[in-house]
Amino acid sequence: MSEGKILNGVNVSAVESTVNAIKKKPELAKFKFRLSNKWINGGHNRSIVNNFYGANQQNPHLKTFELEADEPPILAGEDLAPNPVEHLLNALSACLTTTIVYHAAIRGIKIDELESELEGDIDIRGFLGISNEVRKGYQNIRVNFKVKTDDENLNRLKVLSKLSPVFDLTSNGTKVDVQIERK
Repeated sequence: MSEGKILNGVNVSAVESTVNAIKKKPELAKFKFRLSNKWINGGHNRSIVNNFYGANQQNPHLKTFELEADEPPILAGEDLAPNPVEHLLNALSACLTTTIVYHAAIRGIKIDELESELEGDIDIRGFLGISNEVRKGYQNIRVNFKVKTDDENLNRLKVLSKLSPVFDLTSNGTKVDVQIERK
């Protein structure tokens, strides 16, 4: 792919080309991302990500990614990796960041620096089954961005952040089907 107009490290020409292709053929917008996970021991497990479906075809990643999860000792783990709810914060942060940067670039908004800190509140009585009155997941997540850009861009960037897929699923919920079968 040739380099076109670059802003915020984003090849705006490539994004515009993708958008135009999807406008002509909406079926190209259907993607399926996947991973496989295997339990190792205790709270420790590993996920493998190596391909996805998009633009009417299977697409291999350039390399296979391994993501590990565990729990800290206070939650009976060995602290070998971030725990799943920390991975969720990472997914939210990464998706918000990418969304802001891409959409800002497409709209000609220059960003010199962008950082975020996230914090989520969980009462583990829900997870532990101690209380049916307490939600099992995050009750609230706070995201604080610090951005180096022109002042007039701040509100625009906040609006653009709402286009994030992970923001959408954490804010609105997503139906999850769980099936358990004998191996």
